[in-house]
Amino acid sequence: MSSSKYTALRKWFRAGEELGECIGIRYGHLAQGSDEPEWLYYPHTEFDGIGAWAEILRSRGVQLQNLPQIKYYPAYSFLVSAFKHWPKYLLPRRPLRLKPQDRSGPKVGVGSPPRAIAWHVFDAGTSYRLRQDSRLIGLTVNTLLLCCLTKAVRPLFVDESVAVPWMIPVNMRGGVNQYRDTDNHTSYVALRIEPGVSSVEIHHRILLALSHGEHWGNWHAFKLGNCLTSLLRRAIVRRGMAMSQWNFGSFSNLGEWDADGLYQAPGVVGAWLFSPPALSTQLFAAGCVTFQGRLSITLQAHSDLTTSAETARGWVKSWASFVEQALAECAKLPPRPKA
Repeated sequence: MSSSKYTALRKWFRAGEELGECIGIRYGHLAQGSDEPEWLYYPHTEFDGIGAWAEILRSRGVQLQNLPQIKYYPAYSFLVSAFKHWPKYLLPRRPLRLKPQDRSGPKVGVGSPPRAIAWHVFDAGTSYRLRQDSRLIGLTVNTLLLCCLTKAVRPLFVDESVAVPWMIPVNMRGGVNQYRDTDNHTSYVALRIEPGVSSVEIHHRILLALSHGEHWGNWHAFKLGNCLTSLLRRAIVRRGMAMSQWNFGSFSNLGEWDADGLYQAPGVVGAWLFSPPALSTQLFAAGCVTFQGRLSITLQAHSDLTTSAETARGWVKSWASFVEQALAECAKLPPRPKA
């Protein structure tokens, strides 16, 4: 395992902050009976999604010990794969053309979080069906949600036949060891989804990227980039060169937490929301978390895309509708054979 007090991503996120980006990870707590969340923001320079989430729970009295570890893939560095993947950073960025969205609202201040934010919390029954039905067809909840999200956002593009590019974070805990367990242990894989691609194919592509060590290649690329001067890092971020593999958004799922409902500390019980940052080079951010049996989906858009919360609510409504349709399709499948 590698060990470092300075995480591989800290300097890159700091470069974004210096350019006026809001690099805050957004969380929201919907207390029982409340319709408006209590918003919390944690700097991505100091935390990743799981790390900040653990910090929140611990600060509210939850005795949380070990954090989730990397699964399914060996916890060592694929150096050969790293060299294989590095050349893609030299490719020119190819932004996709987007249809104009409502930007009539006031633009947020420098370093402020987006105004275009929306969410939906599924009830416990729907959340349970989503987990069970995903397993029934040999998928993860992630891939089913991402497939539905892509369908929901496809109408944003001028050419709706394009492959929608996503960045999917990968938790590297267990493969790397940072100074604190809440530090940024995140790498990512990139995924492009064409129209008509099934959730099964999306699942296969994610597994293939992981099996090829793409997340390790990206991890080492970020570490190598720390050797650059801060001025050069800012220039690279400003031109979008550090994000040549994707140019629309990120999709992140914190996973399932406290399925048994043991966390009853004040300020914890209720529904929770989560979203990674939306950036000028990555306009769209979607996050999910399942807490005490209820799944939430949250998305936010950079002000360069829209300043309208109503527009964001329309996207979330469409996303949730596609999830319900997917569950209806799963219900038509024959029962899973008994072991």
